[in-house]
Amino acid sequence: MQKIFCIVGTDARQRAAARALQRAGYAVTGAEGVGNADYILLPMPLDAGKADLARILRAARPGTLALGGKVSPPVQAAADAAGIELIDYFQRPELASLNAVPTAEGCICLLMQLRERTIWQSPILLLGYGRVGRAVARRLQVLGAVVTVAARSPEQRAGARCAGCRAVDLTRLPQILPGFDAVVNTIPAPVLGRSELACLPAGALVIDLASMPGGTDFAAAKALNIRAEHALSLPARCAPQTAGELVADTVLNILEERGEHA
Repeated sequence: MQKIFCIVGTDARQRAAARALQRAGYAVTGAEGVGNADYILLPMPLDAGKADLARILRAARPGTLALGGKVSPPVQAAADAAGIELIDYFQRPELASLNAVPTAEGCICLLMQLRERTIWQSPILLLGYGRVGRAVARRLQVLGAVVTVAARSPEQRAGARCAGCRAVDLTRLPQILPGFDAVVNTIPAPVLGRSELACLPAGALVIDLASMPGGTDFAAAKALNIRAEHALSLPARCAPQTAGELVADTVLNILEERGEHA
């Protein structure tokens, strides 16, 4: 018998994930069909206020597997109370790696929209050189930017140099910031405080890709008349079709590892 996925949420990413799961051989229903579902695909980020999740989880059959992204403690508690196993697919390394691509493309889109200069020949400072940092740097280079990577890790700085970027220690930010009117942060820790932001030239733009609360003092940026954008959830915002397919791919990997198939 064909197994059923209950898709909770109707945004473009969830709809794309539903289509991908259908192509993989699963039947798909909305939240109203949760009582007959074998699996529940929950949205991301997953907080207790979305789509009355506690009620939906209570309506599921015992043994139903739920999968969601960025699971908050209240949602985990609701799943536990309902006797539902809940897996956070956002913790999967393959999704983190693949999501770096639409995140990088979304970042470049913002740089093109919010600046009055080409990326070509622009000096751009990139803070951090993890998955997202590498994806951003690679695409900026292809467009002709002059990319400088600032990172604490000597290994990351070496990797950036090997990839053709300039690289400096993060401790040198006050000395180098005056030379950049575009900064992209990927470090999920405070790195651009008031004193650092004050070093930027007038009209500078900061794109912060780090998860909440970001690495930028946004209140200080506003006070200093610096445009700082906290660009969260770029895959869902800029490429929901791809983002949904990547979620579905990850969910299918999880099910395969558990020996479960459509």
